[in-house]
Amino acid sequence: MLRIGCHLSSAKGYLAMGKDAVKIGANTFQFFTRNPRGAKAKELNVTDIEEYLKFAAEHGLAQILAHAPYTLNASAKDPALRQFTCETMCDDLSRLEYIPGAMYNFHPGSHVQQGAKQGIVYISELLNQINLHGYQTTILLETMAGKGTEMGRSFEELSAIIERVEDSSHLGVCLDTCHVFDGGYDIVHSLDSILEEFDQIIGLERLKAIHLNDSKNGLGSHKDRHEKIGQGEIGLQAFVQIVRHPCLRQLPFYLETPNDLKGYQREIALLREKAEHEEA
Repeated sequence: MLRIGCHLSSAKGYLAMGKDAVKIGANTFQFFTRNPRGAKAKELNVTDIEEYLKFAAEHGLAQILAHAPYTLNASAKDPALRQFTCETMCDDLSRLEYIPGAMYNFHPGSHVQQGAKQGIVYISELLNQINLHGYQTTILLETMAGKGTEMGRSFEELSAIIERVEDSSHLGVCLDTCHVFDGGYDIVHSLDSILEEFDQIIGLERLKAIHLNDSKNGLGSHKDRHEKIGQGEIGLQAFVQIVRHPCLRQLPFYLETPNDLKGYQREIALLREKAEHEEA
């Protein structure tokens, strides 16, 4: 069965997110670990997590994805900003240790005119520092659209980061469809060749999750503006190919489209119907 969910508000806790997911037909979900534009996280509620884990087991929810806040920049020039990023990620990961199988996604950051090579060094150093704590949660580098000095704009940049991490056994990639399309990867007409390129440069075994987002802008625009499924430049048929693709169909998919819960419910039902029709 297609594992698909959406981005949910974590304001009310894990159990509430789980109930929202089930209500809209999702069997996984993504959430921010804290305010995406801030720094402070809510106090850890172990009781809520225990209640969520019981609910998740009863309703078939699996492999949720935590998303780091946008304020983090692992490739910042200022050492204090990189240290803030490291401390925040460590705090997030220490909390996720309570949720077996959860994954943690983050934006690699921006090198801000230092150059991509230096950005790669800083990001890999930060990941090496985090690894010293022995967290079990898989960390995902997200593919980015390449706005300004964004890191992660190409498979080569992500590969260069991973190669410098001493223990990459808990390191993977989250492929964002809007981002890679805006970054110049034609997943509409050349999905097979794009996945072959990913496999050659990074390795498909590193691909752990997919963000499903249509794009308001065209191929190679480097804009990063998400659109509802089938209403942007990528188009519905491309998403049907993605959720049916033999290299991708077993991965968890997470919608980050501009929607409310009812909108997500419609998209989940649509994509599940398209995926499972093929399976039948």
